Amino acid sequence: MSLLNDALRAAEERQNHTRLAGAYTGQPMAQDTGRSRAPVVLLLILVLALISGAGAWWLLSSDSEEQVVVAEIASVEPMPEIQEITETPAQPQVIVEPLPAEPATRTEPSTPDDAPTAEAAMVTETAPEQLKPADMEPAAAQNEPDVIQLAQTQPQPAAPEANTESRAPETSVKQQRETPEAVDLRTSRELERLLASGRNGEAERVLAALTTRQSAPQSREVFAREMLVLDRPGRALEWLPDSVTNEYAGLRLLKARAQLAQGDLNLALATLQARVPPVAEQVEYRITLATLLQQAGEADESAGHWSELIAHDDSQGAWWLGLAIALETGGRNRSALQAYAQAAVMPGLSASLADYARQRISVLQAES
Repeated sequence: MSLLNDALRAAEERQNHTRLAGAYTGQPMAQDTGRSRAPVVLLLILVLALISGAGAWWLLSSDSEEQVVVAEIASVEPMPEIQEITETPAQPQVIVEPLPAEPATRTEPSTPDDAPTAEAAMVTETAPEQLKPADMEPAAAQNEPDVIQLAQTQPQPAAPEANTESRAPETSVKQQRETPEAVDLRTSRELERLLASGRNGEAERVLAALTTRQSAPQSREVFAREMLVLDRPGRALEWLPDSVTNEYAGLRLLKARAQLAQGDLNLALATLQARVPPVAEQVEYRITLATLLQQAGEADESAGHWSELIAHDDSQGAWWLGLAIALETGGRNRSALQAYAQAAVMPGLSASLADYARQRISVLQAES
């Protein structure tokens, strides 16, 4: 291109020189048609030759570049070894699962040519197309025994032990709830429900089934108390044997009431006096015993039990009145008068008992 520019510039200078020479002399110049056209024709021929040469050179250079590219492409065609690797199902994970990309900051070493990079790119691009599901299944089948073997070799006793440890508290709690006392309490509530609905026969069968395994004092007490309410002392005594009542004060009290209901006062007293519990544990037991002793003429013993009750709680007017009656029966009128006076002023005493106390006060004061 520089040769073409120089030729054009030289032609322009010759034309300008001719014009300037004519203008300088001032004489008109005859235009020689043959001479003026000859340089122009030569210039055009030279320009065309240069253009043709430049085009030929460009075409030749492009052909050579294409040949180089074709040669490079031919050089990176899949090699037999790579093809064999992609077709072999034994190691598909090298192609299917490539390693994660390196961080951006890492600089890879430069290579003298791009052939390895192009070769790796070609393998990566062609591997997923050449690898089919049919090729992957054998690899999975080959790897599966290893996975199964690994799972079999791993110890697995930890989970059952954890389950056993977590279930242990539940089992112990369940065993604690199923103690004889708990079973007796649950059965006594069931008996209360059956007796309240009038199913006495069914309640008695439930009680019979329970007493074959344990003493069941609470269940016996519920059933015997209901029988006394229904005025069936005989049925109540059937479930109150001496082997059980000797150990439980509440059952002895029910047994004594059943015996008293049958008219046997002495037997009832003997049952109560067999083992007398403390006042704090069985207040009702001591009240019944003191009352029966009063009826049996044992005034001093009755007064002793009333005194113990008042020492436990001196706010009960009825207990003061019982003590006063026992003392008067035993001939201790002065002490009885004080007990009557105390009972008369105690709150909670019924009107009839308060009138009786005031009446006995008037009699004892008159006698003294």
